[in-house]
Amino acid sequence: MQLEQVHTQPDPYAPYLLSQAIRAGGLVYVSGQAGVGDDGAIVGKDDFDAQADQAFRNLERALKAGGSSLSRVIKVTIFLTSMSHFPKIVELRRKWFRAPYPADTIVEVSGLYSPDAMIEIEAIAAVAE
Repeated sequence: MQLEQVHTQPDPYAPYLLSQAIRAGGLVYVSGQAGVGDDGAIVGKDDFDAQADQAFRNLERALKAGGSSLSRVIKVTIFLTSMSHFPKIVELRRKWFRAPYPADTIVEVSGLYSPDAMIEIEAIAAVAE
């Protein structure tokens, strides 16, 4: 199986020696997407809504770069620094995904890569036909 590295512009992951996503065997595996703006900084410090919206935008961009889309997502894992944001996640799933909704795991963690990050989303999606 051939592995193809997926790049976006900008690619905030390059300095950390990891791939934005990997395309393999008809699937795109997207690394965790946080609420990071094009400048590499977290958007909306202490603003979960702003960070979550940016994280979903970043996920969408990485999927497109990998030849997929939000409508082709099979599985997402959403990491939250507080489960108090769970009701908002349900709203966001309604906004960004369509039926059949992807399989989903939501996990509360004590911290993410930056102390200011409140959400990170990783996904597996089918490549567009």
